[in-house]
Order: sequence, then structure tokens, then C-alpha cells
Amino acid sequence: MKTVLVFGTFDGLHPGHLDFLKQAKKQGGYLIAVAALDATVKSVKGRLPKLKERERLEALKKSGLVDQAVFGDNSDPYKIIRQINPDIICLGYDQEAFTEELPEALRKTGLDITIIRLKPFQPERYHSAILNL
Repeated sequence: MKTVLVFGTFDGLHPGHLDFLKQAKKQGGYLIAVAALDATVKSVKGRLPKLKERERLEALKKSGLVDQAVFGDNSDPYKIIRQINPDIICLGYDQEAFTEELPEALRKTGLDITIIRLKPFQPERYHSAILNL
């Protein structure tokens, strides 16, 4: 069984998030979701999420779609990747934060991890930017 890692804010699990998690799970079997800390969301998006980090983590755990849910690291976004050393990292179709440098960061650390960009699920309806106005 392969370990799959996903990242996100997960600010209110909507059908788009659920589809994203289901797609990721199909890639390997053991799915670990990394919820961004509030401070990380603020620095990336310029605003705090609606739900507190603990609420977002608990929602992931209760979703029944992930095998493990953990927080990311404020000081080093790639630290959790080195700790878990997954077989696969799945990215959302529109995920940009920390992804441009990801292949190079993995290469520098000697990690051989497949990166897969997943397909959108009704992005005109279920995109966090629309739902969290």
C-alpha cells in the first residue's frame, strides 16, 4: 500500500474537498491530510480561515476519508514531507502555495516522490474562494 499526502486549508469541507480526498485515496490507499496552521493560511492567503485550525483538523478526521490528519509546520512547509516521506503527493487542480518549488525541494532532499495534480470537481460551484466569501 502506498502512502499519499495531501495539503490544504480545508476551511469547511465541501463536495470539492471530499472529491479531492477521494481521488487522492485512490492513488495509493493510505491517505494523510495536512491541514495548514492558521498562521500559514494568513501568510499565504492574506486572511485567516473561517474555521480555527483545530476545527479544520477534526473535520478531516471525522470525514472518514483520511487515515491520518496532521498539521503542517509554520517555519518549513516541506518538513512534514521529509518526516512522512510519502510515495505520492496529490495536489489540487488550483493549488499553488509551495507547489512551484516542490519538485526542486524534493530533489534537493533526495526524496523520490511522485507528484500528481488531481482533477477539479465542479469548481464553478465548490471552490473555497467562492464558498468562503
